[in-house]
Amino acid sequence: MTAAYDPQLLATLLAVEQTGSFTQAAARLRIRQPTVSQHIRRLEEQVGRPLVHRTTHSLALTPDGEAMIGFARAILAAHEQAAAYFSGPRPRGRLRIGMSDDLALTRLPQILREFRRDNPMVDFYLTVEQSRVLHEWMVNDKLDVLVGKRPPGDERGQLVKRDRLVWVGTPATRVDLSKPVPLVVYAAPSISRDEMRKALNRAGIPYRSACVCRGVNGLIAGVAAGIGVSALAASLVPAQLTTLGPAHRLPELGHIDLVLLANPRAAERPAVKALIATILASGSRSLSASDRG
Repeated sequence: MTAAYDPQLLATLLAVEQTGSFTQAAARLRIRQPTVSQHIRRLEEQVGRPLVHRTTHSLALTPDGEAMIGFARAILAAHEQAAAYFSGPRPRGRLRIGMSDDLALTRLPQILREFRRDNPMVDFYLTVEQSRVLHEWMVNDKLDVLVGKRPPGDERGQLVKRDRLVWVGTPATRVDLSKPVPLVVYAAPSISRDEMRKALNRAGIPYRSACVCRGVNGLIAGVAAGIGVSALAASLVPAQLTTLGPAHRLPELGHIDLVLLANPRAAERPAVKALIATILASGSRSLSASDRG
């Protein structure tokens, strides 16, 4: 007999994969951590195989867990589409969407295509900018939905993915710490720019802004040309660049959060709810490529 997997259990597994933590998954789903553990255990019993390998200090999906993530996304997306189809009139109107440009260059077209397929009466006003600028636009009621980064310590938004911030260069990059480290940075305000400077200041390493740019393409070009080094989310490093390792002796940068925010004035609109469901169903795989602070 074919197993029928509980969508609630699949949603919990997806939250664990995206946040990398039972605690964060519980907060995202608004349930208790023991309930998260119970859901994973019940799903493993249904599957008959371990899906999550958990130790005191780390958590990782097993190969079967990674396979189940793909099935979970498809099953949950189908549930969302069925619910949207049978729940009454389809959403309509115009959505004001803000997205940081690194994410806009990756899988945004797929997200919008999936959303448009199920919500053909909704139109878009799309703004691509730096995350901090988008947060200001949200505060000023210029956006309905925002997908971008949040500064460390900021708890606003629904966590889509927590990622390491890493130094990037090229295979030929050499860093001479006896001289100011040349940085390729975004014009202020910039989260990644701030984090690079904080880390270098803590380590007592001098630096200089060798190249200032406003777009992700400019940052990639500046680093690829050997002008300097920069910082990107680990899962968003483009093929043109390389993650720099311990041999370069640069300080650790910590992590960065990719989040989704809905304008409180628009959060109950059917179109906003439908877009949020599409983004979360797409999962962290839809928000990966190059970075912008």
